[in-house]
Amino acid sequence: MVVEAPIYTIRDAKLSFGLNPLFTGVDLYINRGDKICLVGRNGCGKSTLLKVIAHEIEPDEGEFFIQPGIRIGYMPQEPNLSDYKTLREVVESGLPKSDKNQTYMADRLIEYFDIRADQNPAESSGGECRKAALARALINEPDILLLDEPTNHLDIEAIEKLEDIIQKFTGAVIVISHDRSFLSHVSQTTFWLDRGILRRNNKSFAFFEEWENQVIDQEIIEQKALNKKIAEETEWLHKGVTARRKRNMGRLRRLQQLRAERREQIKMIGSVNMEVETAEQRSKMVIEAKHVYKAFGERQLIKDFSIRIIKGHKLGVVGPNGSGKSTLIKLLTKRLEPDSGFIRIGKNLEEAYFDQNRVTLDPKKTLWKTLCNEGDHIWVRGHFRHVVAYLKDFLFKPDQAQCPVSALSGGEKNRLMLAVALARPSNLLVLDEPTNDLDMDTLDLLQEVLDEYEGTVLIVSHDRDFMDKVATSLLYMKGDGTIYEHVGSYTELLDKLKNKPTAKQNKKPSIKEEPKVRERTKTAKLSYKEQYLLDNLPAEIAKLEEANKAIEVALGNPNLYTDDPQKFDELTSTLAANKEKINELENQWLEIQLKAEEITANGG
Repeated sequence: MVVEAPIYTIRDAKLSFGLNPLFTGVDLYINRGDKICLVGRNGCGKSTLLKVIAHEIEPDEGEFFIQPGIRIGYMPQEPNLSDYKTLREVVESGLPKSDKNQTYMADRLIEYFDIRADQNPAESSGGECRKAALARALINEPDILLLDEPTNHLDIEAIEKLEDIIQKFTGAVIVISHDRSFLSHVSQTTFWLDRGILRRNNKSFAFFEEWENQVIDQEIIEQKALNKKIAEETEWLHKGVTARRKRNMGRLRRLQQLRAERREQIKMIGSVNMEVETAEQRSKMVIEAKHVYKAFGERQLIKDFSIRIIKGHKLGVVGPNGSGKSTLIKLLTKRLEPDSGFIRIGKNLEEAYFDQNRVTLDPKKTLWKTLCNEGDHIWVRGHFRHVVAYLKDFLFKPDQAQCPVSALSGGEKNRLMLAVALARPSNLLVLDEPTNDLDMDTLDLLQEVLDEYEGTVLIVSHDRDFMDKVATSLLYMKGDGTIYEHVGSYTELLDKLKNKPTAKQNKKPSIKEEPKVRERTKTAKLSYKEQYLLDNLPAEIAKLEEANKAIEVALGNPNLYTDDPQKFDELTSTLAANKEKINELENQWLEIQLKAEEITANGG
């Protein structure tokens, strides 16, 4: 068997900013056809490493080898398009000077991504600019394609087109992204940059969390074996992360409960006049919209839209770029008045707003002063927190507290914006594209914060995995002014939209009626074994939890370890095994419960 030589190799690369090494001893190779995702915490140097590979910056040390004739296409995280008059010029700028007459390549990509070619970049949306930058990176048909956060601002249609391009691309691809679904679909290899070290795993991102936990556990074992204190950074950066992930199942169960409650609310609203509901429901009302209409010129963005949003509802807004998502949010929060219909909001509504453009951050201020202009404590959700401790919650190191905002990466700035927004007293949280540039660990943290948030949340995002885990229901904006509410996950919504009958075969869905699809699910039912497990697993889990309580009481005896070390070890091992078993059974029960709810929702 002949093994083809790598088309690109880096050996022992090192780069420092000032006295702080960003990464050391980096070795990597790229083979033709590799589909690589590059992951790591915000600020760890992912974008910088991609710039090194693209020859945008030079490392302090390192050996490079690239096969002759290899072409590299690179899309930076924040493309500067200020020098171009139109988006067509942006796309064509990717052609080498010798190929400037091959404009048909630009035409093909402009049509594929549906780019508004004659539009000025300064007047274009983030999604339009991102599509033009993508087309520019692709136009020269590179052998190596480097993409830094390519899905930011893209709607789901553009993301799926990009997935298709990458999957069929014959060259090599390295992509940085926070979008778990996207990475799982396009990657076959994972690079993990962690505390200056680059690790490689020849599996897709779908296996990353399992691999990450194995590496961390091995590192802790090695540190213990060396009789060293486990590094504070390892404890803080990773143990909290893995604990949050293990709590995902509990969060999903609560989310399913909220979705069930929302289905009942919609049934009630659909069956009676919205003005004759119980006083209890009225007291929980946050936002009510009735027969809202909004147009700009001849373009109808919102037609005859009605909804009642109840306290605790986490409402996602999804749809193609330009469909009016931001306009809808502005209407619901009274920043914009409708042309007809009315919108009213509940009493004593306190809003916190996450600004995706980060315009509210002062680059000259330190992180400390951004959160706490005076003193050293900040009032957060009912009690005082030291500003450094609060920053630590958002994965900032203590020594970053006195750093200026300008020194932060794009993802770290987003993380700081979240810290600012979530520190404000509020019962309505508006998040406009909160996931852009965030790393996986911060997304886990944000999911946990939103789960614990007792107020109401409005979210605009194209991140499928994030919406699946957070949103109680989704408002889908098709782009023609119609809006309907889907109670369930974003993934389920996309499946329905792909499989639903055409408009000629069936009427368009309204907010009160969702399209009926996948007839085969109507006859589906749980197997005997699944039904048995659904009924009996809770009792088995409860039994293990009671056993663990008894073990914890025994381990609470301060003399046990000295009096009977063997029993101490046995109890500790049993406790760990029981916890692992509980987690396994909870996952099993949740999968069956989700299947049962889907069967019920589809009329089974």
